[in-house]
Amino acid sequence: MFSLDPDHAEVDAFAVWRDGVPFVFLNTLKSAERGRFDAAHELGHLVMHGTEHACSGPEAERQANEFASAFLMPRASVLGHMPSGAHVDQILRAKQIWNVSAMALTYRMHDLGLLSDWQYRSTCAELSRLGYRSGEPQGMGQRETSQVLTKVFTALRSKRVRPSAIAAELGLTSEEMNRLLFGLTLTTFEGEGRFAAASVKRSLSIVP
Repeated sequence: MFSLDPDHAEVDAFAVWRDGVPFVFLNTLKSAERGRFDAAHELGHLVMHGTEHACSGPEAERQANEFASAFLMPRASVLGHMPSGAHVDQILRAKQIWNVSAMALTYRMHDLGLLSDWQYRSTCAELSRLGYRSGEPQGMGQRETSQVLTKVFTALRSKRVRPSAIAAELGLTSEEMNRLLFGLTLTTFEGEGRFAAASVKRSLSIVP
């Protein structure tokens, strides 16, 4: 799992296979909720379409969206928490249960029959008016942190291996490595050796 360079803001996410290994690239400029859905969407491509089938096209995108929706918002959980015909304020409160966007929860509720076609359209229009189509007001805020990357850097820190040495081993500059690893950098060798995202970068990490 890698992050896209901020220069590629027009790309949401994509997944590719190389020598039988899957690689996923995510846009770090999207909201935390959008990033989670994009990660699940690309996982859907990898699981359902594998290495032999094209991971693009309208039908593949529809399947990946349905996978992500069901993966993040299981049917039983949504049916157990959401009433039929829920209002916008109920959706805005409930989206925190699954850490998804208001639009994604609205889509899932419509898919499960909890919103009629008319209710779905009117809810989407109201959410759009409130700014939830282009962003996620009052969203998760801090993104999830990668357990794998943190453990890797912790192990390297214990051997006093600096980030610049890691970058050189990979044939990258420190800045390039930082952009690929969601801005996660080893900030110090002192004290507890905490990890943090560089202040000029937005960070995004996916918990395996």
